[in-house]
Amino acid sequence: MTENASAAEPLAADSAIAVVGMSGRFPGAPDLDTYWSNLLGGLCSVTDFTEAELIADGADPQEVRGRDYVPSKGHLADADRFDAELFGFNRTEAAALDPQHRLLLQTAWSALENAGRNPLDKAARTGVYVGGGVTEHMLAAQTDPRLAASIGALQVRILTDREFLAPWVSYRLGLEGPSLTVQTACSTSLTAVHLAVQSLLLGECDTALAGGVAVDTPGKRGYVHHQGGIFSPDGRCRPFDERAGGTVPGNGVGVVVLRRLSDALADNDPIRAVIRGSAVTNDGATKVGFTAPGVDQQTAAIVEAWAAAGLEPADAQYLEAHGTATALGDRIEAAAATAAFKGALGTGRIGIGSVKSNIGHLDAAAGVAALIKSVLMLEHATLVPNADAGRPHPELGFEDSPFHLVERATSWPEPELGRRRAGVSSVGIGGTNVHVVLEEAPRRTAAEAPDGPSTPEVLLLSARTPEDLAAVAGRLAQALRGDEAPSLADTAYTLFLGRAPMAVRGYVRAGSRAEAAELLAGPASGGAVDAGGPDPLGEAWLAGEPVLWERGGRRAALPSYPFAGESHGAYRLVPRAAGGEPERSGPSAGLEQDIRALLAEALGLADADDPEMTYFAAGGDSLTAVHLVGCLRDDFDLDVPITLFLEQLTLHEMARRIIAVRDGDDSLDALLAEFEAE
Repeated sequence: MTENASAAEPLAADSAIAVVGMSGRFPGAPDLDTYWSNLLGGLCSVTDFTEAELIADGADPQEVRGRDYVPSKGHLADADRFDAELFGFNRTEAAALDPQHRLLLQTAWSALENAGRNPLDKAARTGVYVGGGVTEHMLAAQTDPRLAASIGALQVRILTDREFLAPWVSYRLGLEGPSLTVQTACSTSLTAVHLAVQSLLLGECDTALAGGVAVDTPGKRGYVHHQGGIFSPDGRCRPFDERAGGTVPGNGVGVVVLRRLSDALADNDPIRAVIRGSAVTNDGATKVGFTAPGVDQQTAAIVEAWAAAGLEPADAQYLEAHGTATALGDRIEAAAATAAFKGALGTGRIGIGSVKSNIGHLDAAAGVAALIKSVLMLEHATLVPNADAGRPHPELGFEDSPFHLVERATSWPEPELGRRRAGVSSVGIGGTNVHVVLEEAPRRTAAEAPDGPSTPEVLLLSARTPEDLAAVAGRLAQALRGDEAPSLADTAYTLFLGRAPMAVRGYVRAGSRAEAAELLAGPASGGAVDAGGPDPLGEAWLAGEPVLWERGGRRAALPSYPFAGESHGAYRLVPRAAGGEPERSGPSAGLEQDIRALLAEALGLADADDPEMTYFAAGGDSLTAVHLVGCLRDDFDLDVPITLFLEQLTLHEMARRIIAVRDGDDSLDALLAEFEAE
């Protein structure tokens, strides 16, 4: 497994962490394959919007037409789409749920699938370490009295506050390890990775999800440039370049799946890279101002991370820098890195770059975007350039430093001694500096000879809808046609062990990757599934019977679930149009109908006319009950006990029982007091 590691430099499997899965969505890249293609081509994925696009998406026309307005951003397309039903949210909850939460849930699911793991499998203690940014949706929702009146102020906060990013992932995926929402400004997601690494090394969990998300708004927005500020005057971010003028905001999300290297090797996980060490420092008061970076502690973070790895900074061949392209930021980061990498001083042999040139500054997701870029470069043994790279800024002194600015895609040769290694840095406003030491993955021995006739394998497929099943088949067919496709045995094994079984099912039986891809093309193009011949295991799968897997194989990186949810929009900080929702009537001759309308609204139903629909089947829970008790008291002067909502009643029965209740106990106050005590 480690044939290209020197005898003097063992992989230290007990103290290293394996990156076994990754998923992300970044500007111009709905998946990591596209992300890599964009990086390889040196593409700038920052979008320039027209005035009409911006105004149509809700931007202030007066601001847009201002002299200093820059109509550019690292825009994330379809950031408001969400497969709500898959994650157990009704329509009302999904609309209130912050787009950051929606994206992070789907990305966490995809990252686990990329690691060959069933996202709903509770076999291993899995921790969650993630963070996010402030969003317009959160601010608008939490200051909207009508939304609070509709679903309850506590529910609004739980569905929108970034404080609950990690707990929602743990809850919806059933993950029982530590669950921490991390916040260190721009260095949030790389700090989350560091904390996840420490948790794994301490034995607090056996698998960890780490990363971050930043969607200040799903809409199309630019920004106002201020002379001397941090934002670029022309909508382009050029780190370390002589034309550097500032950064550009962007949106995105990324999650990595981490395991102890020893466990990953033992379980034949698809290891994508290895984290050899990491460190976090803070500048304290040793800088000119709170928002300014500092040299000494940036240097310390780098030196400490490489010491934790048992290596020297000079053992690196590449540095993925924070690289904001601001005059002060780039100058201080270059000075700090030069001091840390002094063992290679004057050689210019270490490449340096920043993904912000490609996608802008992703705030809380910036660090994980940089980490994923670096892992992809190690996997492909290729250094990718800064987008639109020019000459290094002369004030940075690169000619006498260990660094050269990567200007074009080049092969990353294997070092004569040691392995391909990179450092990844992230710096947060407020002074939190993070550095992670990455190393290429140990080589994975081939599982089988080149693809050809062999014992047929059964590929088990499932999805939530027939349309999703067709998309699953199409993605898998494309992957099996690729040059680096996993073996058919590994594919079959991963589909069985590493996917959550769903209601709509199919299977194909094939003896080669080519045959499997051809059979999968049928459902992918809207046709029926051609199984390629009946198989007892496949038929049991279709019937929903227990399936025992007695074949060999190991986890492989396969395409993840094709989320196809609808747009659930986002709240905006603008006055709402007149009219709005009709006022709900008080006690009257139509009281039962009014109460059923209230139940439907709280549960996200079109109506409550189905006589068989129960409160729990409609998605009701204790928090919804708290809200309903309050609404019934305020709007109908009915004091209903909370226990009524814990009974198995249809919505019709519940409405009638509510009308019959005239003297209830003080259940709302009691339950709120219980929440406060907890």
